Parts: sequence; structure tokens; C-alpha cells
Amino acid sequence: MFIAMNRFRIAPGRESDFIEVWRLRDSRLAGVPGFQSFHLLQGPSNEQATLFVSHSTWDDAAAFEAWTRSESFRAAHANAGQQRDLYLGPPQFEGFDVVL
Repeated sequence: MFIAMNRFRIAPGRESDFIEVWRLRDSRLAGVPGFQSFHLLQGPSNEQATLFVSHSTWDDAAAFEAWTRSESFRAAHANAGQQRDLYLGPPQFEGFDVVL
């Protein structure tokens, strides 16, 4: 199994806006070969930012990488830059192979 995560630093007071963007987006993950699950996680907040993490699980890294090269991926991310005022910098990607 492979876990793909993106960390987002969100401007204070904009948390509900960020959640709504994710709630309304057409992720196009349903039916993607190798996709297992998705979760949006909300982490700690301070006066500078609130941490969010997108967390998706895949059969393996190859399935995730194939999705990132797909038309579904491009379509799902087509409007990603429209809410730039929510973000305090770009997302930080982390990928993990499950070993246990």
C-alpha cells in the first residue's frame, strides 16, 4: 500500500472556506485503478496558520503515479489556483510505502 499526503498551511479564519473547496471539488478518484480511500485531516492551529493534510491510500506507488499523469488528475486540479488567498504557500507532498 502507498499513502500520498499533501500538507497545506491555511490562513487563520479561512478554515471553513478551505474545507468547502474540498467538499465541492470533483476529485475524480472514484473508479481510478488502485485508489482505496481519501481523507482531509485538520491539524493544529496557531496565530499564523492551520494545518490540513490530504491523505489518500493506494494499492501501490505505481497506481498513484499513474493517476498523477492522467486526464482525471488534470481535470481534478484544473481550478486549484482559484482560491490562492486561502493558502500560505504551496502544498508540501509526502509519499509513503506502508511497511507494516
